[in-house]
Amino acid sequence: MSDTRRRVKVYTLNEDRQWDDRGTGHVSSTFVERLKGISLLVRAESDGSLLLESKISPNTAYQKQQDTLIVWSEADNYDLALSFQEKAGCDEIWEKICQVQGKDPALDITQDPIDESEEDHFEEIPETTHLVELPPCELGRLEEIADLVTSVLSSPIRREKLALALMSEGYIKKLLGLFRVCEDLDNREGLHHLYEIVRGVLFLNKAALFEVMFSDDCIMDVVGCLEYDPALVQPKRHREFLTKTAKFKEVIPITDSELRQKIHQTYRVQYIQDIILPTPSVFEENFLSTLTSFIFFNKVEIVSMLQEDEKFLTEVFAQLTDEATEECKRRELVNFVKEFCAFSQTLQPQNRDAFYKTLANLGILPALEIVMGMDDLQVRAAAIDIFSYLVEFSPSMVREFVMQEPQQTEDDVLLINVVIKQMICDSDPELGGAVQLMGLLRTLIDPENMLASTNKTEKTEFLSFFYKYCMHVLTAPLLANTAHDKNSKEHPEGSAKINPVCPDNFQTAQLLALILELLTFCVEHHTYHIKTYIMNKDLLRRVLVLMNSKHTFLALCALRFMRRIIGLKDEYYNRYIIKGNLFEPVINALLDNGTRYNLLNSAIIELFEFIKVEDIKSLIAHIVDNFYKALESIEYVQTFKGLKGRYEQEKDRQSQKLNRYRRDARSMDEDEELWFNDDDDDEDGEAVERRMDEDFSDSYEKFMEAKKGAANGANGANNGKSAAIPPASPAVTSSNSSSSSVKTVALPATPVVKTALVGLVDYPDDEDEEEEDDEEEQSPRKRPRLSS
Repeated sequence: MSDTRRRVKVYTLNEDRQWDDRGTGHVSSTFVERLKGISLLVRAESDGSLLLESKISPNTAYQKQQDTLIVWSEADNYDLALSFQEKAGCDEIWEKICQVQGKDPALDITQDPIDESEEDHFEEIPETTHLVELPPCELGRLEEIADLVTSVLSSPIRREKLALALMSEGYIKKLLGLFRVCEDLDNREGLHHLYEIVRGVLFLNKAALFEVMFSDDCIMDVVGCLEYDPALVQPKRHREFLTKTAKFKEVIPITDSELRQKIHQTYRVQYIQDIILPTPSVFEENFLSTLTSFIFFNKVEIVSMLQEDEKFLTEVFAQLTDEATEECKRRELVNFVKEFCAFSQTLQPQNRDAFYKTLANLGILPALEIVMGMDDLQVRAAAIDIFSYLVEFSPSMVREFVMQEPQQTEDDVLLINVVIKQMICDSDPELGGAVQLMGLLRTLIDPENMLASTNKTEKTEFLSFFYKYCMHVLTAPLLANTAHDKNSKEHPEGSAKINPVCPDNFQTAQLLALILELLTFCVEHHTYHIKTYIMNKDLLRRVLVLMNSKHTFLALCALRFMRRIIGLKDEYYNRYIIKGNLFEPVINALLDNGTRYNLLNSAIIELFEFIKVEDIKSLIAHIVDNFYKALESIEYVQTFKGLKGRYEQEKDRQSQKLNRYRRDARSMDEDEELWFNDDDDDEDGEAVERRMDEDFSDSYEKFMEAKKGAANGANGANNGKSAAIPPASPAVTSSNSSSSSVKTVALPATPVVKTALVGLVDYPDDEDEEEEDDEEEQSPRKRPRLSS
């Protein structure tokens, strides 16, 4: 299994016509009893599991591409590929496949696929049509050749036959020889025919033809043919661009000639696909699928070869971080790393994971810290692109590096602060780089992608780090542009609110809008940290200064920030808003907007509508108490009347609550005097019953003692009033007459219900308050509380 000749990668073609890596292993060909035939087996090199088991079918069309690839289809929509590490291993397996199918190993395809639409008519096709006869490769026959190539594109069978004919006779090189003759003679008609021929040959979609056409000695002539599009008045100058403008730069000398050739080839083929060839129509979109695969496998091979060359990459990063490196050299190094990362996007997830770990081990992040601080705009732009690749791949890897940076280092040179400063100092009028960096910062501080399972403290540790070392850098432009609004409280209501501090510069306003968008994200996703920061810095007051900006989008960003805070319905925030009277700039903006029906108007009204619908009582009371007079004239929406209604309802509710428990000393004294007078006049059992009904200070236990004593029929000379004076002793409560004891036993349930309400704590005033309530109403809601 250690034989590298048999080492392969297994690929399958997905629905998007992209190759998926299924794993790396070692291939063998052996007889499988279950499949009853010679089969290809690939076992994973990691654990020996079976990655592929495919019987070599006599009717399956196998193709050998680029000397190290074998591609075939096992079903209508299931394409497979084996990518060999060495050419010798590919040749060995290819000979075995050809042996099973009885084919010549010199061929690059073992079968002639038959299109289903033509299979039924196969027998009707004359024998001679199976052989495509190419006209002699002469100048006078170019039109005939062009017609032939164009005509076969609609027939899969004829495409296969034409491809075989072109490969077997060395026809491609002869055609390219005619191209050079036509160009020397300035034969435009012949050049136009050659354009059609070469374009048609590319659409044959055959890897074997691509190997010839994209070889070093042919590819520039192929590009030359494609310059002479008949639809163009003047030919394009693609060769001039590829040879003079596009220059291959070896930042570190590449000693492997095969690798260098592969890089040249991939760049030129990618140029042909992306620049020269027209965008394929719906009917032609599959014509170039093999070309896409050709580029894909080339890129995978280039990345793998570079990644395995440890000396090369080590030297790249050593020179990148060396202070003695010249600026132009550093620029080339950064651009190389950027292209390297771009190529890695073709890798499968597991291979990409290994790739970025290799870069991290080599010190990519410390290098970016240095490069991002450089003055060269091109270098900074390339460094930002590299940083975006890293963040998109693994935010946790970047966060881990940031938190491990030495704490004694100044805040300015921390990686995240370098990124923030690049965002703030973006010279682009449209802030394209700043928008990109803001998105990357948002990804880094997003708790959703922090790995709670493997590292439960990542969220807490990183957010604490960010708010301690980085947040002040992010908010510095915001605080600087709102610093002189200290006298805003002294402005009389209704005065002009145009603040000279508010940025009139469009670029500055855009930057502040980006910062506010990030802070709004923090309000939504961070709780404790952002709340503490807002309170300590009085940040909302500073943000609301921007409500005066002439740039409506910036005023809306400030309003959105406040809306997110209120949307949390956190009383801690609400008290902060009320104490600082922070609705004033919002209401002033609404009034200054006048009768204009615009987004600012709607957004402000929505803010107050939310407060009304959610019934945030503290804010409603504050708004109505302080601003209703200014808002009551706004009648085209019912929002402010609704706020007033909510306020009145709450006020009435509080008033009723106070009235229910209010104590009127004078009336209580009168009630108490009447009670004692009635008690002196009534000595019979009915008086005892009435007095027990009104005595809310006696506990349920005392009443049970009185009931027990009356049932025993004890006689005494004490009057009925003594039974009602707390605290009652057993001797006193048992001194009622026999007639009263009968009535005591038969007491109704109502007084029992009421006495159970007393009992936890006995306050002197409770008796008077409950007695007054009982006279006004029979408190029906108190009954169920006892029964419960």
